[in-house]
Amino acid sequence: MVFAHRARSSRMPLVLNRAASESRAKSWIGGPMGVIMQTCVTVMVTLATLMVATVDAKIYERCELAVKLEKAGLNGFRGYSIGDWLCMAHYESGFDTSFVDHNPDGSSEYGIFQLNSAWWCNNGLTRTQNLCHIECQDLLNRHILDDILCARQVVSSQDGMAAWDSWTRHCSGHDLSEWLKGCNMHVKPDAKKVNHS
Repeated sequence: MVFAHRARSSRMPLVLNRAASESRAKSWIGGPMGVIMQTCVTVMVTLATLMVATVDAKIYERCELAVKLEKAGLNGFRGYSIGDWLCMAHYESGFDTSFVDHNPDGSSEYGIFQLNSAWWCNNGLTRTQNLCHIECQDLLNRHILDDILCARQVVSSQDGMAAWDSWTRHCSGHDLSEWLKGCNMHVKPDAKKVNHS
């Protein structure tokens, strides 16, 4: 099995002082153009915040992530193996903690597990349930314990791993032992095999 990673370009941090930027925008142009400028500045500040968050991002190696997931107690959690978690994360983000995907409904998905802003985190833009009580930008760094805790909540919901379409399409019902091949794991790939249908 070949494990491809999504290529990510390196990003330079950009830090803006929001209040100063908005103040300058208002003083440059008044009226409707001022509102447009203010909106543009707000969008730029949001993008800059996301860019700063990605400076601490990481694309995990398959076995490195497997060990982290095992240490976090995910092997056998709700009947899913580390292979399930690796397969899902690979197809969702390519193991990239900084990956953000935008949906047609206006919501976005964040981090290594692509947690949705309408349900699981707050991005400040989308109406959200924020069931994990976390800011979406906090899911974009190399520290994935918060991502793991939130993903455990997703898996504990009624849909289980089927909440991720990529898991249903690429992982469910497949031999997942290849995902752990060559990794120094303390557990067997399918430690707890459960029928997820």
